[in-house]
Amino acid sequence: MTGEPVADLVRARLPATLLLAVLAFACVLVVALPGGLLAAVWTRGGRRPRAELAFTATTSAMAGMPDFVLAAGLTAGLAVALRIFPVAGDLGPQSYVLPVLALALAPTAVLLRIVRVETLKVLATDYLRAARAKRLPAVPLYLRHVAPNTLTASLTLAGNLLPALIAGTVLVEKVFAWPGIGSAMAQSVAAQDYAVVEASVLVLGSAVLVVNFLVDLALALLDPRSVIRKT
Repeated sequence: MTGEPVADLVRARLPATLLLAVLAFACVLVVALPGGLLAAVWTRGGRRPRAELAFTATTSAMAGMPDFVLAAGLTAGLAVALRIFPVAGDLGPQSYVLPVLALALAPTAVLLRIVRVETLKVLATDYLRAARAKRLPAVPLYLRHVAPNTLTASLTLAGNLLPALIAGTVLVEKVFAWPGIGSAMAQSVAAQDYAVVEASVLVLGSAVLVVNFLVDLALALLDPRSVIRKT
């Protein structure tokens, strides 16, 4: 529509989208992996049922909320009403907070529940009971025996959340007027600029494939048995 090559537009906007997605995914992992582990330890064996109920209700509400609703709510609350963060655009480090939160909250809630369930399974295994019987200290017990076994399954499922997270950048970038590929694709759909739409879909789809490959590579390094099981 503008007469410029599509490759130039993609080259100019792709870094902003990739940085947004990488920051959101990093937030998901940093919060969900230790958070789910702590939630499982805190509520194992039917302990603290109120805490378990609060955890389940909160993560269910967060996981079921669409990205654009979260984006609109964060904008109304933290940008318009409280004026803590910029409303839209890339105006510096503070501008990343609301888009990253809008992208990361729902996947974080999903992964929190998954990590908790996987941790509870590990805590119920015989080898962990034997480790407890040897009176191993709590920190080495959870870091050496629980976390690695939980991490393998959790990373596999986290890789499945990435396509939704990358796809969510389209609506989130539109809400926050973010100068990335997602907002360019939304504008191109409205303008029927099919060349830009096709290029954007191709780039985002390629990003999903690359990230899934990196997740499989990380799993192979953490647990070589996963490669044997897949082959």
